[in-house]
Amino acid sequence: MTAVARKQLPLRPAGPDTVDALLAWYDEERRDLPWRVAPGKRADPYRVWLSEVMLQQTTVKAVIPYYLRFLNRWPTVKALAAAPLDDVLAAWAGLGYYSRARNLHRCAAVVAEEHGGKFPTTAAELQKLPGIGPYTAAAIAAIAFGEPATPVDGNVERVVARLFAVRQPLPAAKPELKRLASTLTPERRAGDFAQAMMDLGAGVCTPRRPSCLVCPVQQDCAAAAHGLAAALPIRLERAERPQRVGFAFVALREDGCVLLRRRPEAGLLGGMLEVPGTVWGDLLPPAHEALRTAPLRADWWAVPGTVVHVFTHFRLELIVYRALVPADATLTFWAEPERCQWVARRDLHAAAVPSVMRKVIAHALKEN
Repeated sequence: MTAVARKQLPLRPAGPDTVDALLAWYDEERRDLPWRVAPGKRADPYRVWLSEVMLQQTTVKAVIPYYLRFLNRWPTVKALAAAPLDDVLAAWAGLGYYSRARNLHRCAAVVAEEHGGKFPTTAAELQKLPGIGPYTAAAIAAIAFGEPATPVDGNVERVVARLFAVRQPLPAAKPELKRLASTLTPERRAGDFAQAMMDLGAGVCTPRRPSCLVCPVQQDCAAAAHGLAAALPIRLERAERPQRVGFAFVALREDGCVLLRRRPEAGLLGGMLEVPGTVWGDLLPPAHEALRTAPLRADWWAVPGTVVHVFTHFRLELIVYRALVPADATLTFWAEPERCQWVARRDLHAAAVPSVMRKVIAHALKEN
């Protein structure tokens, strides 16, 4: 080892001093977020739970307006439990991962009906609720109830991987990163520490070009000492997303309504409203075959271009057909009439229509 390398070694291993330094930094530099309270205070469990569910796979910037609208409309868990599921799905539209909205509603009902409107206070009990996994349970328990639980999300994984210079690639390294994170979790101010780790990962210990010079725990970071911070954590290359293709049929009624169909409760976009279309598959069926499955008999014409939407596990490309139909148009067998409804275009903003279907409708209407 060179003299230069020896000088760069951390002065101390990550431990209690790291915790103290990070909490002191958090007291001064924490993000001002609508679901947070002042350092040292206990947050409202309902607000913590709502924010943590929304933040799964979604950025803080995207979540804040949804969170504020939800809180304004349903200020308590009992109010949310009493809301119709369709209203919750409609309010969620645009946030993606719609199973979260269904589980949010189910969880609210369980808390309201089986727990008297009060959330359990431990991570173990919280994890028994619908839609609450280990991370969310630990976050609620720590932030709302002060339990020394260890929520480990992507930001925290990155911070821990660098602090301890963990070279094992993700996702195999996850158990070890969780174990190492738990060694830092303090008995006191566990919630503040959890949020400090999140803030550090979000604003300082970022995926690319981490700001090591302003990091409050740089002196404890093994990766920084060895010049490895930007290279950790190591991730195995992801396989290329498979592509699926299909047709979508946008039926516009003369009175200004659009035909939508409710998807099955289980599976992708469960319970949401969709534009009727073909099954999404690996190969595109011939257009004449696809048109046989159109929701009603009409003069269908192809809208130029395609609609592309990227889901977590695949890329979807849809060819859109459009038709203008009379107000008394009859649906075909293929449309599954019992699951269909006509929705006025002026009411689409309040309907439970996912982003991909809003893209399809907008694509069809741009030819208006």
